[in-house]
Amino acid sequence: MPSLRLLPLLFFVAALGQIIQPGRAPAQSDDRPNIIYIMSDDMGFSDIGCYGSEIDTPNLNALAENGLRYTQFYNTARCCPTRASLLTGLYPHQAGIGHMMNDRGYNGYRGDLNRNCVTIAEVLKPAGYRTYIAGKWHVTKTIRPESDADKHNWPLQRGFDRFYGTIHGAGSFFDPNTLTRDNQFISPANDPQYGPDRQTNGTYYYTDAIADHAVRFISEHHYQTGDQPFFMYVSFTAAHWPMHALEKDIKKYQGKYDAGYDQIRAARYQRMSELGVIDPKATTNFPIPDDAKETEFWEWDKRNMEVYAAMIDCMDQGIGRIVESLRETGQLENTLICFFQDNGGCAEPYGRRGDGEKRSETATLPKLDDDYLQPDMQPKQTRDGFPVRTGKGVMAGPADTYIGYGRAWATVSNTPFREYKHWTHEGGISTPLIVHWPNKVSRRGELESTPGHLVDLMATAVDVSGAEYPKTYHGGNAIKPMEGRSLAPTFVGKPIDREAIYWEHEGNRAIRVGDYKLVAKGAKGDWQLYDIAKDRSEQNDLAAEQPERAKKLAAMWQAYAERADVLPLNPTNKANNKNNQKKDNPH
Repeated sequence: MPSLRLLPLLFFVAALGQIIQPGRAPAQSDDRPNIIYIMSDDMGFSDIGCYGSEIDTPNLNALAENGLRYTQFYNTARCCPTRASLLTGLYPHQAGIGHMMNDRGYNGYRGDLNRNCVTIAEVLKPAGYRTYIAGKWHVTKTIRPESDADKHNWPLQRGFDRFYGTIHGAGSFFDPNTLTRDNQFISPANDPQYGPDRQTNGTYYYTDAIADHAVRFISEHHYQTGDQPFFMYVSFTAAHWPMHALEKDIKKYQGKYDAGYDQIRAARYQRMSELGVIDPKATTNFPIPDDAKETEFWEWDKRNMEVYAAMIDCMDQGIGRIVESLRETGQLENTLICFFQDNGGCAEPYGRRGDGEKRSETATLPKLDDDYLQPDMQPKQTRDGFPVRTGKGVMAGPADTYIGYGRAWATVSNTPFREYKHWTHEGGISTPLIVHWPNKVSRRGELESTPGHLVDLMATAVDVSGAEYPKTYHGGNAIKPMEGRSLAPTFVGKPIDREAIYWEHEGNRAIRVGDYKLVAKGAKGDWQLYDIAKDRSEQNDLAAEQPERAKKLAAMWQAYAERADVLPLNPTNKANNKNNQKKDNPH
């Protein structure tokens, strides 16, 4: 019998007309694994419990205790490029998304997935996999299509069978813009398939909605097409700004951060050292910059971190429901689950400038109609008529606020690494990776130090599924070869062969070869050289001491940049590059 925790979600499935018939046996799957890739948004290396955090993440901790934790896994430092890289197994410029969702006039910077790459879904579907996505898409600039033809880079047009989530990259957690089911925009206020009586907490909250739809896909798949394996991409927007959370989760963290930025960071550093996810001999718990701290508005900024923690806690609860649904349907043992993050902690000052307005006692604006489709990343008002507020003193959490958590807390999130989202120093690109697959990963609770990158997740999916990565696709277009390496050998403690890992974003660039990393800030920044095995906090630049090594790595990075559509560095926009436009294959 299903557990009581899962019953509301099974009723949710039944209410959709997908009724599970009593006594009906599920179809029998073959022995190929299901694959679930779970990604969070704008979180630092130390933000979950099993990597040193004080935030309560028992479900992620349990996956780690029964699987592997990787200590040197990397993303691409920003949301869109990371998603492009994850989905395609290419470096982001090769997929057309070297920056964000705008066309900058070069093939590496089109702001749309190109037709010389394939998604994991497009690769696994011909191999007999069903494919699902719940959450944030953010790999196309077409977020307001005028026709179905404009949706050529939406999930269903890039290999997925089912989709619930947002096309755009950020928005309110209570009223997200571009909210979509399959190919149609929907309103959370009049969704017949996911109304208040079917929501986890009786209030629409996007993190819960993502998890609940992932559970729905797992359950429906098991009873309808369980003779096939499935691939599911769960792309949470927690804990990206705005700092929105449910009051029940916020209460849990009230007072949790009274000790202050430095003390919380020091406690994390100590736990990380004890857990072994960092080496205290190779890291430094350097001070948080004084100009990052909000001493005058401490009570306000403390609240921002309380809400941030609540957002992560709620996401972990949702991951717990996903795991429970696998367990209840007998699919957990043969499902490869990977959890990771899209970039490091975010120091962007969104919503933090100026003094904020106090909340009025009553609504001052007309209520929005239930069928109103939210057009704005930052809504102008809540659905019940309260203006959305930003600025210092506006206490984060409710739907009428829109604030980021700032540089000081981002420094805590990235303990003990340097820099933040956007940059290719360790704080911008380091992510936890938890791998859980009971049938194949017998190394329970161990740490894995092999360096890896998101490009490896395509290669891993191809490897464990037995799928064939195509040479041509999209009507005969040549498909660029995978850049990654399968992580499967590391599941059993074996090494993987790799020459180098590369990065570039907004002129920030890096290359890692073995233990050495060459990194620079900005297109005009000087190269810095670090021995990551001895100095992962990147405090001791060796470029002057080892000029030949620095020169060799710089030449390798340049060769990569020339072949991978990285150049020119950080172009501005399409209008400024008319003389250099070279169109991708239009098919």
